[in-house]
Amino acid sequence: MVPQEKRARHEKLKEAINRYRRLYHVYDKEEISQAALDSLKRELSELEAAYPALIASDSPSQRVAGEPLPQFKKVKHKVEQWSFNDAFTFEDMREFDVRVSRLAGATPTYLCELKIDGLKIVLEYQRGVLSSAATRGDGVVGEDVTHNIRTIESVPLSLERPIDIIVEGEVWMSTDSLSRVNAERQKTGEQLFANPRNAAAGSIRQLDPKIAAARGLDMYIYDVAQTSESFPETQSEELHYLRELGFKVNPHARVAQTIDDVQAYWLEWKEKGRTQPYWVDGVVVKVNEKPYQEKLGYTGKAPRYAIAYKFPAEQVTTVLEDIVLQVGRTGVLTPVAHLRPVSVAGTTVSRATLHNEDEIKRLDVRIGDTVVLQKAGDVIPDIVSVVTDLRTGKEKPYTWPKTVAECGGDGSIERVPGTSAWRCVNTESFAVIRRRFHNFVGKSALDIERLGKKTVDLLLEHGLVQHYDELFTLTEGDFLPLPGFAEISAQKAADAINKAAKHVPLSRLLVGLSIPHVGEETALVLSRQFKTLKKLQSATEASVAEVPGVGDIVARAVVEWFALKRHQSLIERLTAVIRIVSDEAPSRALLAGKTFVLTGTLEGYSRDEAKSRIRALGGDVSSSVSKKTSYVVAGASPGSKLEEAQKLGVQVLSEEEFARMLG
Repeated sequence: MVPQEKRARHEKLKEAINRYRRLYHVYDKEEISQAALDSLKRELSELEAAYPALIASDSPSQRVAGEPLPQFKKVKHKVEQWSFNDAFTFEDMREFDVRVSRLAGATPTYLCELKIDGLKIVLEYQRGVLSSAATRGDGVVGEDVTHNIRTIESVPLSLERPIDIIVEGEVWMSTDSLSRVNAERQKTGEQLFANPRNAAAGSIRQLDPKIAAARGLDMYIYDVAQTSESFPETQSEELHYLRELGFKVNPHARVAQTIDDVQAYWLEWKEKGRTQPYWVDGVVVKVNEKPYQEKLGYTGKAPRYAIAYKFPAEQVTTVLEDIVLQVGRTGVLTPVAHLRPVSVAGTTVSRATLHNEDEIKRLDVRIGDTVVLQKAGDVIPDIVSVVTDLRTGKEKPYTWPKTVAECGGDGSIERVPGTSAWRCVNTESFAVIRRRFHNFVGKSALDIERLGKKTVDLLLEHGLVQHYDELFTLTEGDFLPLPGFAEISAQKAADAINKAAKHVPLSRLLVGLSIPHVGEETALVLSRQFKTLKKLQSATEASVAEVPGVGDIVARAVVEWFALKRHQSLIERLTAVIRIVSDEAPSRALLAGKTFVLTGTLEGYSRDEAKSRIRALGGDVSSSVSKKTSYVVAGASPGSKLEEAQKLGVQVLSEEEFARMLG
């Protein structure tokens, strides 16, 4: 027999501990310290040890109890479990809103809840006492994990009222708990958990409840599947109902009056979700009114009245199309993966560094492989693994080269002593590449907005480009890791590149290619003579030399440049990503046969605008003054070209006279 005072004390202890547990886990209130609460639990356990007849299934002492199970029992759900359809864009959500309104025959409100990345569990209470907990399984049959769920402090073992109820919720592990658990597993040589969700699922699927108890799991309840009491009228009232019963409910749910309010909530938590102790991978949106939910019903696998509006994925798969060696500022060679463009964490990327030769070997990554890509630190794309199950046998292992043409000279490379890095023997290699890229994107060549010298240097230093054609495969996500870039500036840079690629005059491309002796004027006459790049590529030295103003030296340089295989490969790649157009013939030959030299600053024209106006009227522009010069246009603060013109008797035009000549 248990003395009455002991029985009364036990009952009081049990009520107090459950109350403090509820205040702490459900209402975030701490009336007594955790140390004091532990003391009460210890007293309770000592009483039950002395009087085993006091032990009941809803006693706080029973959160960790019993021997490990030999296996999991199967449980048939009394209420079938559903999964949600997914939405990935606001357009998807608008379609959902239109569909819901049409089927419901009215305009509903919505309840927005955080979609916590954990493990769904179904709890059943009989007469207010936890009787079973099961995984979702296939929606019809799950696994009995009651022994582990009882170890979670936030799960009530008994409710505020002795009712029969089935509820659904999410078990999760905090990022802090994950770090602690992984640190312990590392010490014992066990495989680390990849993320909190895997850790939570792995903990719940332990046969020994003591392991689950040590993992620091938590649980939010979000839905009532069945109750012996009346159902609340709205989804938001249902959350209040759950909290009243003693369940822990996520505090961030919000009623949205319109689908635009849903979008505002999604945008808010897309950023704030990263600051929570649990992983948030989206927003669950449910029609708030229960009568509308019942009217909308279910499809074969999901409720029509709810949808999971996912955040942009932070880990995705894509195909590695090539590996390109990037020459860095100090000549160090970095292998860069060129990827099939893919959206990760909200931005599209097409590049990822592979760091060095050793990393390629560690990953065993091959050209053609499907790879898992994530954004390290939410910004820098990183390949974390290879999906070897998808290999077809056509993938090509990457062979580290003996020479690299971009290094200059004979292309020699060497291993940096004491490191896993390789570098160019020619220490000037990066400087040469840098100058050529500055020319390629500059005003005299392709004139790509938002690609100034600093940005080009950053692209080169971060391994995003090595050849001209690679510029035109960059996406906004490739710019985001660069210092000084945010979402808007990254998008504008990508848009500027796309715009430039759609219309590239042949003469400007020839200037950008840094062909020896080919400046603006020579490029223009070659373009007008041969019309297309293909014809110029196949031209003989003699036919090029016949072009007025070209000559033998320039002709030899042009033909030799196009004869190199690496240049032929570059042209092939460039023509696949840009649209080359013929230079337009002058609209009027008003200035035909006239050659102009510009000096000083013009107020009404930029230097490039003045050149374009002259050429559009059939005139030519030269960079130096000679007896063949027709006019020198002198703006403010003219240089030595003005003195040279005066010595040679060349006519000098003021800006006003030049403007009148242009008409």
